[in-house]
Amino acid sequence: MTTKSLMCVAALALAGITVANAKSYDVVLYNQVKAGSIELKAGEYSVKIKGDNAVFTSAANGKTFTVPVKLENSGPKHNSTDAIVDGVDGAAVLKSIKLGGSTTTLEFNQ
Repeated sequence: MTTKSLMCVAALALAGITVANAKSYDVVLYNQVKAGSIELKAGEYSVKIKGDNAVFTSAANGKTFTVPVKLENSGPKHNSTDAIVDGVDGAAVLKSIKLGGSTTTLEFNQ
C-alpha cells in the first residue's frame, strides 16, 4: 500500500471510532414530561445527540425516542447533566438539558 492509501484507511478508521464512541449522557426524569411532541415517562434515560436531534434511550426497556433540539454552546462547562423542566398548562415540559462536562445545552422547542 502507498502512504496515501494508509493515511486514508487510518482516517476512516479514526472516523469510525469517533462515531462509535459518540458521547451519551445519563438523565433521570422524576416525573412524566413532554419533550417537543414526545411524552417521556419518569425514569432513567441515556441521551445522545445525532445531528439536530436528541435520542433518548430508556434504561428500563431500551425504547428510543427522538426529539428535535437546538444546540447552544456558550459559557463555562456545566458541572453536571441537569434537566430543566417547567410547568405549562398543568403539564411538565422539558425546556432544556445542560450536558455535564461540556458547554452544550439542548433546547427543546414546544
